[in-house]
Amino acid sequence: MTSAPPRPRQVTVIGDSDPPAATVQAAERVGAMLARLGLTLVTGGLGGVMEAASRGARSAGGLVVGILPSHRLEDANPWCTVVVPTGLGHARNALTVLAADLVIALGGGAGTLSEICFAWIHGRPILLLEGYGGWSDRLGGAPLDHRGTSRLQVCRSLEELEHVLAETLRGRAG
Repeated sequence: MTSAPPRPRQVTVIGDSDPPAATVQAAERVGAMLARLGLTLVTGGLGGVMEAASRGARSAGGLVVGILPSHRLEDANPWCTVVVPTGLGHARNALTVLAADLVIALGGGAGTLSEICFAWIHGRPILLLEGYGGWSDRLGGAPLDHRGTSRLQVCRSLEELEHVLAETLRGRAG
């Protein structure tokens, strides 16, 4: 009997649903980087940062999982490879985080903050790409509370993000 191959690593990308053009471009580059590294992209499956990261990953040959707040498959952005409709509304944010080995945030409002908090509570490393506003800039590297279940790592460029991503996944191997 042969053993199963190792599970591919999964990374959730979160951020603004209506971002400025610079954030869209960065999210698309993040998605492409994840695909190039052989990582599965997980998003909330809708527009904005989610769609841009999905487009980047899919265009680079990657696998994209969209976990939707609605119950309708057709609500997913066209770049999702696998669509998981939940019917849970914003409560699906817990699922987008739990489906990942780590989380990358670009900008973001209240929904992004809720995902960052779920990641913190559930011990998922959180990489904050600086320079895109929202919560990814406001939180810095300070702990969210006393739990110490995770860490917030500020990345000042896409190159630094790639380096920290590789180091973090290497540390979570096994």
